[in-house]
Amino acid sequence: MNKAIYIAASGADSGKSMLSLGLMQLLLRNKPKVGYFRPIIDNPVNGKRDNHVNTILNYFDLKCNYEDTYAFTRSELIDLLNKNQEDQVIDLILEKYKKLEEKHDFVIVEGTDFSDHGAIIEMDLNVLIAKNLGIPVIIVSGGVNKTLEDFIQGLRLTYDSFNNKEVEVIAVIANKVEEQNVPVIIEGIGENLPQSLLINAIPINSKLNNPTIQEIASALDAEVLFGEKFLNATTGEIKVGAMQLAHFLPHLTDECVVITPSDRSDILLGTLQANISSEYPTISGIILTGDITLSEAVIRLIKGLEKVVPILKVKGGTFGIASKLSAVRSHIYAENKSKIKLSINTFEKYVDIDALSDKLITYKGSNVLTSRMFQYNLLKKAKLSRKHIVLPEGSDDRILTAASQLQKLDIVDLTILGKIDAVKDAIKRLNLSFDFEKTQIINPSTSSYFEDFSNTLFELRKHKGLSPAMAEDLMADVSYFGTMMVYKGLADGMVSGAAHTTQHTIKPALQFIKTKPGFSVVSSIFFMCLEDRVSVFGDCAINPNPTSEELAEIAIASADSSIAFGIEPKIAMLSYSSGSSGKGEDVDTVRKATEIVKLKRPDLKIEGPIQYDAAVDPTVGKKKLPNSEVAGQASVLIFPDLNTGNNTYKAVQRETGALAIGPMLQGLKKPVNDLSRGCTVDDIYNTIILTAIQAQNP
Repeated sequence: MNKAIYIAASGADSGKSMLSLGLMQLLLRNKPKVGYFRPIIDNPVNGKRDNHVNTILNYFDLKCNYEDTYAFTRSELIDLLNKNQEDQVIDLILEKYKKLEEKHDFVIVEGTDFSDHGAIIEMDLNVLIAKNLGIPVIIVSGGVNKTLEDFIQGLRLTYDSFNNKEVEVIAVIANKVEEQNVPVIIEGIGENLPQSLLINAIPINSKLNNPTIQEIASALDAEVLFGEKFLNATTGEIKVGAMQLAHFLPHLTDECVVITPSDRSDILLGTLQANISSEYPTISGIILTGDITLSEAVIRLIKGLEKVVPILKVKGGTFGIASKLSAVRSHIYAENKSKIKLSINTFEKYVDIDALSDKLITYKGSNVLTSRMFQYNLLKKAKLSRKHIVLPEGSDDRILTAASQLQKLDIVDLTILGKIDAVKDAIKRLNLSFDFEKTQIINPSTSSYFEDFSNTLFELRKHKGLSPAMAEDLMADVSYFGTMMVYKGLADGMVSGAAHTTQHTIKPALQFIKTKPGFSVVSSIFFMCLEDRVSVFGDCAINPNPTSEELAEIAIASADSSIAFGIEPKIAMLSYSSGSSGKGEDVDTVRKATEIVKLKRPDLKIEGPIQYDAAVDPTVGKKKLPNSEVAGQASVLIFPDLNTGNNTYKAVQRETGALAIGPMLQGLKKPVNDLSRGCTVDDIYNTIILTAIQAQNP
């Protein structure tokens, strides 16, 4: 079930604060614990909290630490983006959001404000965040100073921006529109869009759209002379008092703000009198320009009045100040409870809250699993049960660097094999942060385990002609020693291969850890982290030409691995033809393997033989195999041979920029994983985490 909603504006001055307030009020009626999160906040001014966050936390009395409600300030974001560190941005946003999600029944996520970035950059950022959080979106847009055609077209383009990236939009809110245009806007937005999309329009409300006297005072850096307790008053039109009082008074309107030079005592006092007269409208405030001090007589007269509206004093000319006022934006802030209540009431009046509530409750969640989400889930799974992984290749700098990074995470225990002094010297040379109390370093030849391990190997392999001396020679090898640690239960898994061949890594495991019951082969998979999904590729590293029976085993093992790592298995048995069209030995092998899987595991969704394009492209899949549950949406792709699998995974990795995590070996009783000799530190880091998770499900 969905646990969050993303509020995305299509531009500046959208009024999304009203939507956040209204949604929070709506959700708190049914959910006892609702969280609030802003991935990006504006830069703090004078150390003050972000206004959006502060308003929500205070008004609804949410029990949430301020630091948990956002990920980055705008300047921090720009700095990271300028350094091409977009991945780090998404990682932290995802991490902080997930922490809130775990503690709350529902989370409202409010997107960016369109303060500094260009609209396209900001829109792309909101799409990227929503996609990686895996939550649906409500789009809100303000119609002020936009033509009807541009406004409708802009909202439709915003919808397309999310929809094209497979981010589901459940509602579109057209805000701050002329009331007479409401039906036209709703019809225009909904044209050719899904009927399930909820579309509402909220007419502009001057009491919400216009700034308060407090906001005007802050924007103009004004001195408040009188009426400080009425600073939260909403405002209407701006009236410049430059004519004679008798001619000016008829121009006053309800909640207007009067701007006049400080030496026009007649306008000042006449406006104050009009405010308390039943024959004239109520005034919101008076702004005195010109920086001229009021006379003592005028001050005494004002102090004696029963009711005095806010009177502000500013530097600058009357008409210059009037021009500045037109650019002052309205905000909702924590102290102005009347404006907050008005926002919530307006939201509930014009938005179909019953339909919206139903959509929020019944939305089942996105099936899209992004690379960032997958990697976050890996860390989360690894933390569930702490495991101990042995790394035989302590002589490799990449292994030591990855170990240092994992120490900081503190989610796995590690043992490094190698000559102790050489390992310590390498750590010093690499200038790594390393805690030698957390990670033990063992030299197999001098270890207290050496004799016992050698004797155990002899007993296990003596029927194959192994002598005690040969067992000792083998046990001096780091791969044999590390594998024996796993066999003996001193480690839960092993990761090797950065400096050794695949055969060197796997051979000891095949000799005495052996395969699981029901499995005759060890196979491998890669988790291919593409832009919009994570797919499982197998076998791309071990078996050159598997038989039908072996191919079926690989498919079943890969499906079980995908389930263990949170991916729903839809298996595509790949070949050069789809369905029954192809003939030949190779395609027959795949066809037979598919039938074996169906007999052994009828619970699995599988299609084969099937071509790669039909497996992953919904359009092609529907055309070639219209009745298939797998075609066009395969998540587990099984290649017919090693040549095809290895080349395909490398081609996809290089051409798309996909992250390939693996290979992860399948079929062994205990996890032993093989690295490529060309692996990176990240490859090692990810494989160790995979191995720790495998060890949780022996």
